[in-house]
Amino acid sequence: GLDRIDAYIWREDCLKKYKATRNGLLGANFSSKFSPWLAHGCITPRQIYEEVERYEAQRFDNKSTYWMKFELIWRDFFTYVAWKAGARLFAPGGLIGNDIDWRYDDDVFERWATGTTGIPFVDANMRELNRTGYMSNRGRQNVASMLSQSLKLDWRRGAAYFESRLVDHDVASNWGNWAYNSRVGNDPRARYFNIVKQANRYDEDGEYVRYWLPELEGVP
Repeated sequence: GLDRIDAYIWREDCLKKYKATRNGLLGANFSSKFSPWLAHGCITPRQIYEEVERYEAQRFDNKSTYWMKFELIWRDFFTYVAWKAGARLFAPGGLIGNDIDWRYDDDVFERWATGTTGIPFVDANMRELNRTGYMSNRGRQNVASMLSQSLKLDWRRGAAYFESRLVDHDVASNWGNWAYNSRVGNDPRARYFNIVKQANRYDEDGEYVRYWLPELEGVP
């Protein structure tokens, strides 16, 4: 964990462009990848925060360093929410008790979970998760929107599936973000993602989709 902090912030100097790259999908350094070590307690948010401040003092103080610290605060926010909410975080209606008539369809859920929905951007992200235990933040938001907003399946099944697969699983961050993206968290407004539009914006040339869905290699 400490070596990753040193590599990302100092040796490879990736922090200065974090804001521009953080929505990337392929590669080791489009985001910090600190999350597995944070989730397992190998490093702390305070260590990263202080290292970012040292970087700002010695090299750059820009929007990227601001956003790195903001994301650490966002993570702490979900920790606080989980502590305050307790068991409500795991209820069908989430933190706010939103009365949503969730569907229960094992076949549809299985297709989502295995990356065989027929929607390339969703399938690529789910196959990455199943193969590696990791998925980008952009991907997590899109597949969560697909499950809870488009398919209307119980968001808790998605959160539990992530819990069983993620190498960086953190209860507060995972369940808090799933609730947030499923209209049962702190913001009850619909957070619907237009997945085709998202794919065109963040995977414009289809490189990510073709990497995880080799059967589409010949598709323009």
